[in-house]
Amino acid sequence: MDFKLINIGFGNIVAANRIVAIVSPESAPIKRIIQEARDGERLIDATYGRRTRGVIIMDSDHVVLSAVQPETVAHRIVDNGSDDLDVKFDSKGKDEKI
Repeated sequence: MDFKLINIGFGNIVAANRIVAIVSPESAPIKRIIQEARDGERLIDATYGRRTRGVIIMDSDHVVLSAVQPETVAHRIVDNGSDDLDVKFDSKGKDEKI
């Protein structure tokens, strides 16, 4: 089995092929997802007490909180050689299809 590992900050690493979504934590629906994961004991807090800047949703229904911006995690996935993603970010952090 081949795993691509991505650093999500402070030495914490997740398997890139298990990531479903990388989102910002500000919206109410994402806050509900975080709370439901906390209640269901599926929340992994990898922020080391820092502000949550990114929420990573895994295919196992686990939710990982990260102190790293979603754009940064996405760039790390792309830079790590994943051919699955063809995403380019403009100067405002919006994604564009290539």
